[in-house]
Amino acid sequence: MRMQFWRKAVEDIYCDNPPHQPVAVALWRAVKRHNLTKMWFTKIIDEREKNLDDRAYRNIQELEAYAENTQSALLYLTLEMLGVRDIHADHAASHIGKAHGIVTCLRATPYHSARRKVVLPMDICMLHGVSQEDFIRGKQEKNVRDVIYDIASQAHIHLEHARSFRKKVPAKAYPAFYCTVALDAYLYNIRKVDFNIFHPSLQKRSTLLPLYLYIRSWKKTY
Repeated sequence: MRMQFWRKAVEDIYCDNPPHQPVAVALWRAVKRHNLTKMWFTKIIDEREKNLDDRAYRNIQELEAYAENTQSALLYLTLEMLGVRDIHADHAASHIGKAHGIVTCLRATPYHSARRKVVLPMDICMLHGVSQEDFIRGKQEKNVRDVIYDIASQAHIHLEHARSFRKKVPAKAYPAFYCTVALDAYLYNIRKVDFNIFHPSLQKRSTLLPLYLYIRSWKKTY
């Protein structure tokens, strides 16, 4: 029902008749002010609707597709709000969004496992002989950590791709990409604990994130 509400809300917003709901009204104002592309909202809704049951991804490509249609779509909208319509910025947004989706999947693993759910890509789990029950039981053997290493490495690769054409991305697009600060921090921390996804330190907030964000902003980079 919630997805149906937002699907209709988006249609009404683009007909200049938003529902009397605070978020919908704010979206309508943003659409009017920044001429936001309707397709990105539709992609987000479609993808969330397909994944409401939080089933396991069949492979890493399926996880990346989900991230592209949700996290990357949000970044495309953010770029439009910043007045950036540039192919290089879009390419960076695509890779950063995929990295964001992968990291989010990793961070949610302890939460899902405690509720007897595992959504990590099945192909990588099978490659290392790891079952869903291994994650549900919170096992920390090497093959379990190898699964996490492979998935985290894919997020790192996407971040490196996004940065490989940094010089071609307009500087005014950089604020859209400051989420990389949190992604870098998580990938660094999980590497420090040898890819033990259940390590308690990974569930703690980093008080230094605001400082890292300031430094990244001051250096005018992402």
